[in-house]
Amino acid sequence: MENKQQTFSFWYLIVTLVILLATEHFLFAPHAENLSYSEFKVLLKAGKISDLTLGEREISGQLQTTGLEGLLSEEKVQALEKLKGEAHRFLTTRVEDPALVEELERAQVRYAGKNETPWVTTLLSWILPALIFFGLWTFFIKRMGTASGVMEIGKSKAKVYMEKETKVTFEDVAGIDEAKGELMEVVEFLRNPEKYRRLGGKIPKGVLIVGAPGTGKTLLAKAVAGEAKVPFFTISGSEFVEMFVGVGAARVRDLFAQAQEKAPCIIFIDELDALGKARGISPMISHEEREQTLNQLLVEMDGFDTAKGVIIMAATNRPEILDPALLRPGRFDRHVALDRPDLNGREKILQVHAKQITLAPQVDLRAIAAKVPGFVGADLANLTNEAALLAARKGKESVEMSDFDEAIERIVAGLEKKNRVMNPKEKETVAYHEAGHALAAEFRPYADRVSKISIIPRGIAALGYTQQQPTEDRYLLKKAELLDRLDVLLGGRVAEEIRFGDVSTGAQDDLQRATDLARHMVTRFGMSERLGLAAFERSNEGAFLYQPAASEGREYSERTAQAIDEEIARFLEEAHMRVKETLTAQRGTLEALAALLLEKEVIDRPALEQALKIGAGEKESAEAKVA
Repeated sequence: MENKQQTFSFWYLIVTLVILLATEHFLFAPHAENLSYSEFKVLLKAGKISDLTLGEREISGQLQTTGLEGLLSEEKVQALEKLKGEAHRFLTTRVEDPALVEELERAQVRYAGKNETPWVTTLLSWILPALIFFGLWTFFIKRMGTASGVMEIGKSKAKVYMEKETKVTFEDVAGIDEAKGELMEVVEFLRNPEKYRRLGGKIPKGVLIVGAPGTGKTLLAKAVAGEAKVPFFTISGSEFVEMFVGVGAARVRDLFAQAQEKAPCIIFIDELDALGKARGISPMISHEEREQTLNQLLVEMDGFDTAKGVIIMAATNRPEILDPALLRPGRFDRHVALDRPDLNGREKILQVHAKQITLAPQVDLRAIAAKVPGFVGADLANLTNEAALLAARKGKESVEMSDFDEAIERIVAGLEKKNRVMNPKEKETVAYHEAGHALAAEFRPYADRVSKISIIPRGIAALGYTQQQPTEDRYLLKKAELLDRLDVLLGGRVAEEIRFGDVSTGAQDDLQRATDLARHMVTRFGMSERLGLAAFERSNEGAFLYQPAASEGREYSERTAQAIDEEIARFLEEAHMRVKETLTAQRGTLEALAALLLEKEVIDRPALEQALKIGAGEKESAEAKVA
């Protein structure tokens, strides 16, 4: 193929040069009438010649085209008379004539000499610019890449990692043991296919990995290729679709053709939802190019033979919008779900990332994992890196536990802004607000324990925060637990009411979250006794991605809508009354905790427990005096 392209380029250069020379000769060269030397001498004696140029081989000048009868042949005279104008350029071949100059002087004809340029010089004057142009053209084509050429537009853009280039194995993947177990079968088939063929078993054609962003879908696919020691084709779903019709389908065909040549191998399509979205999902908008590409993918998955050892893997975090034809048996047969890791999984993931940094001996990775429920692999990798950067910034020799704690706060709450100036009144309001959250959490049996309280501004709008640490991972929540969470959310607002008799805008986010929680309890979880065991709203959240509620018409009456609003208001009002009763009873503890916050700005768990003990002791002594 390369020889053909080189031959084509060479002949292209030759043809271009011939065209340029012909264009110069026929179009740009001035037209001249050819005369014999004898005719030139006759016309010179007759006074019809002027402005001569004497060259070494040729003589050229101006010829008067009128009154030539009797001087030249009739054919030549008729040809010259047809020319426009009285003067015309002529050209004749010079012969050895020593008397020519004397004759020119007697006829008073102006003449001049000319140094003729060799033909090689003339040729090079055209060849050199053409070669420079051709060289620049070749250079820029190579810089743009072969895929940018018109002939390469239908080629697959997949990156190919050979068996020694992947450098990822199952040792680099932690916290998703079940998923690794599912994919070990694929590895075993690629290593030893006869083990399954002898019993008539067939390996799944496709493996679809689904999970939340950052859970390790791409890493897991690379680990499969690294363990099996086979070539790994990786491409994003969006790279198939272009503005030109048919390009996506051509790239799908080319990708599978390359894979068949390098079998056994793995094809990995990342972000499959960009390519495999359900057809007809939006009838008002036509996406024919994307649908053609999807159709070609379906055809190719039906056509290739897994016996050759070509396995298709794909990853997505939106499986609910994929076309059903992709998910049927015979295409993506096996679905591997990657959930957010639990406590043990987070600890194992931290152990993998901790190998890359220098840890202090007192660092407890399990304690760190317990502080970050809901973190996925990418979050934990970022956490480890942030802790290492913080330790390096402070000039430490190793990463300590305090660096991890600061990194967690930075990721969860935002960057600390110690230089933000707050007036004393606002600072006192924030202190009572956060103390109210903390006391509401401490006096509710099902609320998560408070690990830290701060009134140092962080992030964009957070003037303070109360950090709670769950004792364990939770997957189900009871009604009593949700009610306690409502109380904690309203604790800051109620504390402001008790202390100042007024409220501020600082509880905006708390009120929004409390309202959403109460609405879900009523409309989704069936926790309202008045409305009974009914769900009035569908969850519009994807399996792994949050999506705003769709603007669909509600499926209940105005009367029910009014009842829902009344129940939400009742849940919130009852929570308000419960928290107000608690904080009023603990008024001394509230004021002591707020004063401690104003003094230290940050309170950890031991200091909070000490403040609670002091507050309880003061309350007992006050009750004893009253008695």
